[in-house]
Amino acid sequence: MRTEIRKESGFLGYDSAWGEIRREARALNWMTKRHCVVIAGTALFAVHAWAQPSLEDFRSAKAPCFDRGRTPQTAVVDTHVHFRPFGGPAISFEEMVAFLERSGVRFANVYGIGQMLPVGSPCTYYLDCPGVPVLPTLKNDFVNAANLASNRPKNVHLTLAMTFPDLARPETVLAGMELLDREFPGVFLWMGEVNLVKQALFPNGHRPVPLDVIAAWKPFMKTLRERNIPIAIHSDLGNDGQPAQYLRWMEEVLRLYPDNPVVWMHLGLSRELTRIDPALHIGILRRLLDRYPSLMVDISWRVIHDNVFSKPELRAVYLPFMEEYSGRILPGSDFLASSDKNFDIYAEELCLTGDVLADLSDEAFRNIALGENYFRLLRLDYRAPEICPSGPGAK
Repeated sequence: MRTEIRKESGFLGYDSAWGEIRREARALNWMTKRHCVVIAGTALFAVHAWAQPSLEDFRSAKAPCFDRGRTPQTAVVDTHVHFRPFGGPAISFEEMVAFLERSGVRFANVYGIGQMLPVGSPCTYYLDCPGVPVLPTLKNDFVNAANLASNRPKNVHLTLAMTFPDLARPETVLAGMELLDREFPGVFLWMGEVNLVKQALFPNGHRPVPLDVIAAWKPFMKTLRERNIPIAIHSDLGNDGQPAQYLRWMEEVLRLYPDNPVVWMHLGLSRELTRIDPALHIGILRRLLDRYPSLMVDISWRVIHDNVFSKPELRAVYLPFMEEYSGRILPGSDFLASSDKNFDIYAEELCLTGDVLADLSDEAFRNIALGENYFRLLRLDYRAPEICPSGPGAK
C-alpha cells in the first residue's frame, strides 16, 4: 500500500493503515495523539476519506460498522459549538459547516452566544475587555436560525439552540421563546449554553443567579419539559480556593426541576478551578447523576483536557467514572467561531476535547463519541453504528 502524508490547511490525508502513518509521523518528529496529529500546537487529522461515516450511516441498522483502528476517534457529534462570537465578525455559517464536515462531525448543536459585547466594541472576547458589560440578547439566535433556514447542509444534522435566556430575569424567557416560535416555528430544540454561575464573566458584570430566583424558572422549565428540550447550563462548581463554593446552585436547579433534561456543562470545571481532589469531584458527579436520572454532563472545553485528561494520573482516575456513566456524558469542542479563527483551530479544539475518547471501551465510545447518548436525549431518528470487532476497544 502507498502511504501519502500531506499538510493541506490543517488536514493530513492518507490511504494506508494508521500504523504506517504513525511510523512516518514519528520519523518526521511529529507528536501523535492516536488519530489526531499535533504539530507545533496545530491539530491535524489522519483521515481515510472512504472510512469517514456519512450521515446515512447513522440511519440504518445495516450501516457499516465503525472501525476504530482505521477511523479518527474524535467525536462525530459536537454538542457544544458556538457559531457566533461575543463580539466582532463571525466565521460564515457555510464555512463553519465545512469545518464540521471536514473533521468528520455529522451532528452539532448550533449555539449562538446569549451574551454579547456592545455593538461597536473592538473586543471579540470578553476576557480581553474587563469592565465592558456583556449583556443578554436574542440577536445571535435569530442570525443562526436565518442562516440555517437558507443553508441546510446535506451531510451534517444541525440542532438549533436558544442561547438568549437571562436566568436572573426568568420572566423574560417565555416571551423570547414565543418570539422565536413565531419567526422560526419548531426549529429550536435545545436551550443553552445559559449561565447560572460563570466566574470568568464577573469582571464584565455577571453575577451568580440569586438562589431564590431559580424557583421562578417554573413557567419556562415547564414548557421545556413538555417539549423535551434539554437545558444546558454553565454553572461553575467553584474555584481553587473553594472547590465546591457554587455547588448549591446546580443542586437547587436539580431539586426543583428533577424531570427536566439538564446538561451540566464542562463537568462543572472552569478556568478558576484548576486543582480539585478528583475523589471530591467524582463523588459530587456520582451523587447527582445517581439522584437525578434526567441529568447529563458534557466534557466540552479544552480546560478539562489541559487540567485533567492531559495528566496521566488524573486521566486514570476519571476513566472508570466515564465508563460507569458512559450513558450520561456528551462530547463537545466549545469552539467559538470568531473570524480570527480557522479550521486548524477548530480541529485542535475537537482533537484535544476528544482525546480521552480513544481510551474508552467500545460501548462507552459508541455512547459518547458516536452520538448514541445525543440521539436518545433528543429522540432523534438516528442510531450510532456498531463498533467493528477489530477495533482497539474490542473485547
